[in-house]
Amino acid sequence: MYKSQDTWISNNLNMEMSIASYGDYGRPLLFFPTAAADYLEHERFLMIDCLEPYIKAGKIRVFSVGGINREGWLNKRCHPKVKGLLQQGFNDYIAQEVVPYIWHKCNGNHGIITVGASLGAFHAANQLFRRPDLFAGTIAMSGGYDIRDYYESYGYHDQNIYFNNPAEYLPDLWDDYYLPMLQNKRHIYLLSGSGDYEKPDATRWLSGVLSSKGVPHKLDIWGHDMPHDWPTWRAMMPHYVGAHL
Repeated sequence: MYKSQDTWISNNLNMEMSIASYGDYGRPLLFFPTAAADYLEHERFLMIDCLEPYIKAGKIRVFSVGGINREGWLNKRCHPKVKGLLQQGFNDYIAQEVVPYIWHKCNGNHGIITVGASLGAFHAANQLFRRPDLFAGTIAMSGGYDIRDYYESYGYHDQNIYFNNPAEYLPDLWDDYYLPMLQNKRHIYLLSGSGDYEKPDATRWLSGVLSSKGVPHKLDIWGHDMPHDWPTWRAMMPHYVGAHL
């Protein structure tokens, strides 16, 4: 299986960022790390191995990026204002640097599907909801879509926080530009297990908001034998790639 890696200093984040890609061709999937991990997390936790048959067959091509969670949302010493600025910088990094990089690698402006589990699901969904002009859909597994726990104790709030918290901005989304684009998506998949440390009600909440806005999606809650852990996500991803992409 073909693998490549690239690293550059992001103009938007002013830090070194890396990306790994797996495969030669196929529908591009953009993977976000679960928490404070790096761009090789999905390889280390054998997600790439699980998807290898689809990658080798040219059904999908995987791109995996690092994140800013360690410096931002998960950093208890970081003020929420800085967290919001970091998140906005990360959004710009994805839109202005990563997306063109993927299009260049794929020789065209192909519809990218975002993918993530746990905190990565928040990023995957947030990128789609904010920029449906750039992304074709999302596979969001075991996510939480309300990030108030990361800033509320400070008593601080601003526009960068609001527009990066789906629990706040998504219910208010009734515009005639972004919402129609979301209503035309055909690859929005919201998944959760029901086992240890899973919070399926967070996924059900997101499904309810999308349903109220006429956004087509699939809600899939797996059983109590599926915990908040990699074996669950390694079971979910091959199933959805094989059945829906």
